[in-house]
Amino acid sequence: MIGRMLNSSASFRKRNDEPTEVKSFKAQQKKEAAFDTRDRGIRTVELKRIVGSVGRYQDFDRRFRFKRGVHSDRLQWIREALRQGRPLGPVELYQIKDEYYILDGNHRVSAAKELGHDEILAHIVEFIPSKSGLQNILYRERAEFADRTKLPVEINLTEVTQYAYLLDQISDHRQSLQQEEGQLVSFEQAALDWYKTIFRPLYIIIKKGRLIDSFPERTIADLYTYITLHQWKEGRKRRYGIGIDNLIQKNMEDFRKKMADLKDIEYPEMKRGITAFILMSVQARREFKIMEKLFELDEVKEVHSVHGDADILVKVVLTRDLLTSDAEIISQFVHEKVRQLPGVNSTNTLIPGFSKIKGPEDDQNNIGELH
Repeated sequence: MIGRMLNSSASFRKRNDEPTEVKSFKAQQKKEAAFDTRDRGIRTVELKRIVGSVGRYQDFDRRFRFKRGVHSDRLQWIREALRQGRPLGPVELYQIKDEYYILDGNHRVSAAKELGHDEILAHIVEFIPSKSGLQNILYRERAEFADRTKLPVEINLTEVTQYAYLLDQISDHRQSLQQEEGQLVSFEQAALDWYKTIFRPLYIIIKKGRLIDSFPERTIADLYTYITLHQWKEGRKRRYGIGIDNLIQKNMEDFRKKMADLKDIEYPEMKRGITAFILMSVQARREFKIMEKLFELDEVKEVHSVHGDADILVKVVLTRDLLTSDAEIISQFVHEKVRQLPGVNSTNTLIPGFSKIKGPEDDQNNIGELH
């Protein structure tokens, strides 16, 4: 009896000690002395890393649910829009270190978390901490690397001075590109090509080789830096496993050429196709003009005029490269190429989970079977 009471009391104290609202951006900004800003553009952000709000942190509990007494018809509308796959545009986030705070889009984040989404498209402004300390030094190095490269993704290292080595790699790659192409290449262009053709392929190889299992305190980017430093800069051959050893060349540009020569079936992570269906509601008398415009797009494979809640059904096949997520590439296509057409009222995007498709031979076999 006494034991149950003590356990109950401890549980009660634990619940009372837990924060009742999300984190305040201004409080964290003051704590980190983070006032210098960088515009990081539009990226996909994991929802679990969004921990607070700039102006409305008192309206939400620690799970980003509206507190009792705060009713919002807009939240209900956004929740329904997300269920239907409608593109809502990126939210606006402030970033301090590895945490994000909502400037605009509180309802969208709340609804996305409630529905179990993993990530969200966001325009990010980063605030750089100015206080001293090893972690802040490392963080500022990461920020300087992002400023120089303008990459739309984060590369996370855990040791200071290692970002300088990656910048040296990009500079070397830039020289190689300029020699190949016979013209000037900007540092940002070289950085993006380095990421696509060198860093990302080796990152995936290391990940598939499960090397990270032996280094739980490190990141895959750390292992990339370690391996390439010994292999390409210092020329020290080491063994990392048969699969990795067979793919890592003696220098960086030879590795890039080997990756370029691999077929998709040998290296499927380099490219991925995405099929989606778009239900469209359009203005009266514009239906056939819109269908003609849609059919001109390379990504559009089928266009149908339909009866019911929607007016047009579109099948699209998109290609996702190494830098983008499925959600980002679909949202971008719908927003930039579909919703911008004159006369489009609304769209609803459907992404197949499991599919069975008949080939031409199946169609021939089925001729005459229906009466």
